[in-house]
Amino acid sequence: MSQAPFLSLIIPAYNEERRLPGTLQTIQDFLKAQPYSSDVLVIENGSDDRTFEVAQALASKHHPGVIVQHAGNRGKGLAVRQGMLAAAGEYRMMLDADLSMPVEQVTRFLPPQQEGADIVIASREAPGAVRHNEPSYRHLGGRVINILIRSLALPGLQDTQCGFKCFRSAVAEDLFAKQTIMGWAFDVEILYVARLRGYSIVELPIPWYYSPQSHLRPLYDAFHIFFDLLRIRNNARRGLYG
Repeated sequence: MSQAPFLSLIIPAYNEERRLPGTLQTIQDFLKAQPYSSDVLVIENGSDDRTFEVAQALASKHHPGVIVQHAGNRGKGLAVRQGMLAAAGEYRMMLDADLSMPVEQVTRFLPPQQEGADIVIASREAPGAVRHNEPSYRHLGGRVINILIRSLALPGLQDTQCGFKCFRSAVAEDLFAKQTIMGWAFDVEILYVARLRGYSIVELPIPWYYSPQSHLRPLYDAFHIFFDLLRIRNNARRGLYG
């Protein structure tokens, strides 16, 4: 029986046929230079293009250690949940396919730099973070969303929506088994439950590069996130999170 890897990287992939080849090559080049064992899970979820076929072809021909799975429906939260529960790594980290955070930053999320942390989340707002090339309207929309999140669910966290988060394996299995929201607010729910259950959360400032191909729609998604926040609070009142 093979030993579980130290790190599993989970990439939710929706309509990423163009970006995925470069992303996987960049990740594999980084991982080959690391002293620890690792694997990569690409979770395709409801794409309209050939993301799944492209990912399978890349994994079979060029990228050993890459596992490709299909999630039955759309929803970033669904893809991340499937990847976190399917992964075997001692640490399990979600990465956006656009690599808006340079992959070299991954080392900062892991021991020994983050010894003892249950969850480490990338932050574009914590002191020391740098945002590159982001339009002002996009930044403003993100801050409005964060005000809602801090007011209704997660006071004190400056950036819950950045797509780079790392979990200890036992913590990932506990939290993602309780996930009920499969859309954009899934990570708010995960962090909310983490606080309820007493897990430590470290907010790590990062360099972040805006991608004009982002799937986020600030106004539309803010509307849905607001109602998801109400669902989270209602779920907690009903005792669904244990």
